[in-house]
Amino acid sequence: MKAKENRGQGNSRLWVIPLIIVVSVIAVFSIDKIGFGGVADNDPVEPGEKSYYAIFPFEVPEQIAFAGEKVPVGYFDVYESLDRELLSNTFFHSQTIRMIKMANRYFPQIEPILAAEGIPDDFKYLAIAESNLSNAVSPAGAVGFWQLLKGTGHDYGLEINSEVDERYHLEKSTVLACRYIRESYEKYLNWTMAAASYNAGRRGIDRQLTRQKETDYYDLLLNEETARYIFRILAIKLIMEDPAAYGFHLSKQDLYQPIAYDVVAVNGPVTDFADFAKQHNTNYKMLKFLNPWLRDNNLTNSQGKTYEIRVPQPHAREMR
Repeated sequence: MKAKENRGQGNSRLWVIPLIIVVSVIAVFSIDKIGFGGVADNDPVEPGEKSYYAIFPFEVPEQIAFAGEKVPVGYFDVYESLDRELLSNTFFHSQTIRMIKMANRYFPQIEPILAAEGIPDDFKYLAIAESNLSNAVSPAGAVGFWQLLKGTGHDYGLEINSEVDERYHLEKSTVLACRYIRESYEKYLNWTMAAASYNAGRRGIDRQLTRQKETDYYDLLLNEETARYIFRILAIKLIMEDPAAYGFHLSKQDLYQPIAYDVVAVNGPVTDFADFAKQHNTNYKMLKFLNPWLRDNNLTNSQGKTYEIRVPQPHAREMR
């Protein structure tokens, strides 16, 4: 019985080996014919085809400017830095598409302030680079759309305490950011350097200018965050000025709409903002959404200061 079993196994191996050879030849032929990407060599790949999943890089524009200042994309290091940020922001789909949606709500509040303060419109993209248009809090304690430190807020006249923190007030913090940027421009006479100093601080920029004996942002060796900062802003600008060119297709209905509100002037204390909200036909959640600078559920206001508090208009919460 054992002898018969062994002979049977030997016979099985005799036909298995040729089978393996045949399958291998077919596989090699298929790979050679199709290619490792799964597309036949004689089948041209065209962007936009839906029969397979494909990723195509986007070209870096030959000419681009920030705040009217030319970006030297002819330099390989500048080209590759911008290419990196274009790739990062284009293929970080969820984050970038959300920024496009959010910008429709918040840019109309930021743009008129930039214009009134004499700051180029491109600086609105700093708010995305800084906070993704959110009231973020950094590990260093910088807060709001413009990521302002407490000391900076105090220096520029914002009210900051346990009940009120105007760094979270979009309009007031935007005015502060504009004034800081204007001061930087007056120092460097260059908007790109002014933007870089917003990230690194003027002292940090001055230190590198002295150390490296340079005057141009694109000629400076900087820490990674500041080195990427301007290029991230440029990538955001390119994508948001023409989303469809980078694969983002949104209709008007996809965009987040501004919230219609009325302003209530308050020049005395507010004991409970939940009650205040009910009195104005809204709720605590919506009140804080429109007034994130109110940091507590009450307002002492012992000095009788006048505060403008926003309350949503009737049906403002409903989708349109």
